[in-house]
Amino acid sequence: MPNDVTQLLSNLQGGADTAADALWDEVYDELRRIAHFKLLRERQGHTLSTTALVHEAYLKLIDQTQVEWQDRLHFFAMSSRIMRNILIDYARKRKAQKRGGDAAHLQLEDAVVAADESADVFLALDKALSQLATVDERLARVVEYRFFGGMQEKEIAELLDLSPRTIRRDWRKAKAWLSRALKESPEPVPSA
Repeated sequence: MPNDVTQLLSNLQGGADTAADALWDEVYDELRRIAHFKLLRERQGHTLSTTALVHEAYLKLIDQTQVEWQDRLHFFAMSSRIMRNILIDYARKRKAQKRGGDAAHLQLEDAVVAADESADVFLALDKALSQLATVDERLARVVEYRFFGGMQEKEIAELLDLSPRTIRRDWRKAKAWLSRALKESPEPVPSA
């Protein structure tokens, strides 16, 4: 399968008419696994389904004309990043609606407040992860691939051309850094 995906990505870049459909068939199950993993971390009752997230991400992936696909791992790393961005955009829209948006103002019920707090947590994590990326891009990538993409240490190590032990160490450092950043955040961060 890894060689098939790599070849299909090469065909897609080469403009083969059937490459996108063949790639879809080959990667769909893995993209669903990644999307499902991401949505498990979302609030209950999330209106974005696994299938919708996979479809939206795939459309953005095959539209990446500037990306020179290296291999299967590169594709799934980019998938993870795109899914994260979709979920961040979704959380921002929810927050905008919470603050009024173009909807009529309604009394908030406890369940709605809890759901909106999870959007706040997700946005606070994204902000902290972006700050970490300015300090140490590799640590931020390890978090993105592991936390958001559900990738294993071995896969991340291969993708970043590092040892699994280094990835394990980076994961611990990144978690500690993010924990500190979230605790020091001037905005209140509800516990998830």
